[in-house]
Amino acid sequence: LFPESIATEHQSLVLVKRLLAISMSCITYMRGLFPESSYGTRYLDDLCLKILREDKSCLGSLQIVKWIQGCFDALEKQYVSGFGFYASSSSPTVTEMYQFKFKYKKRVPQMDIRSNHREFVAGLCSKDVKQASRLLLRTLYLLMQDLGPLPNDITLSMKLLYYNDVTPKDYQPPGFKEDGSPGDLLFAGDPVNLRVGSVSTDFHFMKVRVTTEKKRVRKTDSNLIQKNGPTEISHQGLDCEEEEEEEESTKINLLNLAFSQEEAIGPEKKRKVSEPEKLPLNSRK
Repeated sequence: LFPESIATEHQSLVLVKRLLAISMSCITYMRGLFPESSYGTRYLDDLCLKILREDKSCLGSLQIVKWIQGCFDALEKQYVSGFGFYASSSSPTVTEMYQFKFKYKKRVPQMDIRSNHREFVAGLCSKDVKQASRLLLRTLYLLMQDLGPLPNDITLSMKLLYYNDVTPKDYQPPGFKEDGSPGDLLFAGDPVNLRVGSVSTDFHFMKVRVTTEKKRVRKTDSNLIQKNGPTEISHQGLDCEEEEEEEESTKINLLNLAFSQEEAIGPEKKRKVSEPEKLPLNSRK
């Protein structure tokens, strides 16, 4: 599932893309969004993974695969700073949201005093990176098992946020368009934020978090729960580096999907947001 070594930027990108695809597959499978025929089976140690595939008999799963491929395009170009994959029972009320955040690192050659040459020194160990990846996926699977069922009739959508300083104004990943609903999204009920985990390589950083209604959480490790969850999701405003440190608030910037940038994002400069066509799932079995 993972590259043998994670020593180059390409290998790191492959890892992040696979983690993203496996995580999205886990979410859709464990939340009962698509039939068994939409998934293939792979194993990671003793963990059985269900992986979304292009199932022509299920248009919904085909659409999600296209969304993931659109995210891949933005990741390859190092434009996307984060995205939210969410389910809503009645627009604009959000029922559950899965948040992914990304950073891109620039490796700087360091001086070897003995040889007087500048070279890249050994960074994060591939073994440690793979271990963090396994932990993230295990935590996500365990968390999904502890969540109560979603409503039968829901609509799926996704919001992609970008690093404005490097992303062309007219850029849209395949399958996405400019966000047509710039207003706030309200969360249904009393939301709770759940930390899933993060993976860091020498070239990328990926972080995952889940926000759902408190009543849907059956039993969860208290260490996963973030206090002061939001009840309102704003597309613009605050950009926090570490949302765990935020003070109590009912309104934040799209659940802080975007990492803070050097440039200031104020009212006069709108953050670029993309979305695909919404995907209604009615009367799921």
